Amino acid sequence: MLRAVVKFVALLLLLSFQQAYAAIAISSTRVWPAQDYTRLTIESKKSIRHNLFTISNPDRLVIDLENVELGSPLNELAKKIGDNDPYIKSARVGYFKPGVVRLVLDLKSEVKPQLFVLKPVSEYGYRLVLDVYPAHPIDPLMALLEQTEAAIPEVASAPTAAGQPTPVDDKVLVSQGLDIAKSSPPVITAPSFPELRARTLIIAIDAGHGGEDPGARGRYGSLEKNITLAIARKVKTLIDETPNMRGVLIRDGDYFIPLIGRVVKARKVNADLFISIHADAFIKPKARGSSVFALSEHGATSTAARWLAKKENEADLIGGVNLAVKDPYLARTLLDLSQTATINDSMKLAKHVLNELGDINDLHRGRVEQAGFAVLKSPEIPSILVETAFISNPSEERRLNNKNYQMKLANAILVGVKRYFAQNPALSRQNFVQADQPGNTPVER
Repeated sequence: MLRAVVKFVALLLLLSFQQAYAAIAISSTRVWPAQDYTRLTIESKKSIRHNLFTISNPDRLVIDLENVELGSPLNELAKKIGDNDPYIKSARVGYFKPGVVRLVLDLKSEVKPQLFVLKPVSEYGYRLVLDVYPAHPIDPLMALLEQTEAAIPEVASAPTAAGQPTPVDDKVLVSQGLDIAKSSPPVITAPSFPELRARTLIIAIDAGHGGEDPGARGRYGSLEKNITLAIARKVKTLIDETPNMRGVLIRDGDYFIPLIGRVVKARKVNADLFISIHADAFIKPKARGSSVFALSEHGATSTAARWLAKKENEADLIGGVNLAVKDPYLARTLLDLSQTATINDSMKLAKHVLNELGDINDLHRGRVEQAGFAVLKSPEIPSILVETAFISNPSEERRLNNKNYQMKLANAILVGVKRYFAQNPALSRQNFVQADQPGNTPVER
């Protein structure tokens, strides 16, 4: 009897030991390459203990993963490193020693890595995230100057000299279940305005969401992050072809940028305006129409605006922000709410854009709304958030995937911007980006 009890206790101890040290299964791995940085994500149901270090000659990043299962998601990671990745040349993975899987990344240049864990949120489990930043980041203002000096390439969907876009063939989106009928390309005739400025006006165009954060999903599988980027690129094309204007894409690919990081990027290029592009969603598919929002210092103007701001501000949780990094510059940006004049200008811009959108789509509400959108908190740049249409509405989802309709939306935004500057000339202003840095004095642009 005693022997049987001892065996039973030993069996329980063995089972509990095996359960405690069972290898953690990796559910998926993802790689998001971009000029700003490359993100590598390892997702699992449990948090992974890890260790990161670098090796030189040649430059490599090494990550040791403790007690994980070396299955197909990790084995396939090497195939996900593309030749176009700016920072990672190749990857290999294998057992380093019992209980430890080693991931080695061969690098193309010197980098500054950040490795951190994200807790489960939305559709994701635990995520071990590696952000590979360049050791010497590209100066966005210098990059903009170089683009300005270079010749502007022709874009198929850009307006011709006659004011009409080159015809664009709409493909039937079979993969998304959308059946878009062929239609003649729209005739876009932007109204003429007097010369707006002597200097070049810089318009920051922010495509909402990206990378790990897909944004809202349509009934037929469309992702907000893809639609917003397509529209943002068209807005940039039209702005670049406008005399004395230059567009800057905050996000020019499928990768994630923190909300305040988008504000910082706009300030670094000394943007005159900031336009964040989104596609709205609601639990009921009948909701429809376009909306434009500005920042509020005193609470949201409606329950719907408050709900939308909360939803958009949660993008950082889904996209994944390394909270261990404390940047005083970002903190100052967040805390600087003394921007009444900027908000007034934002409202003027928003009204012009909303009026133009009303010519091509129903308006969800007939007025500009305000709420505490984190992405609109630039102290000195008039900023608006445009909800182009409801991706959750099947009819509007279909239109949002139509290239001709995307061009109509882009043109409406451009005309709204032109009307704003025609009535509110952008005078030479101080370079606040430099002025709010310790030891710097304001510089006139």
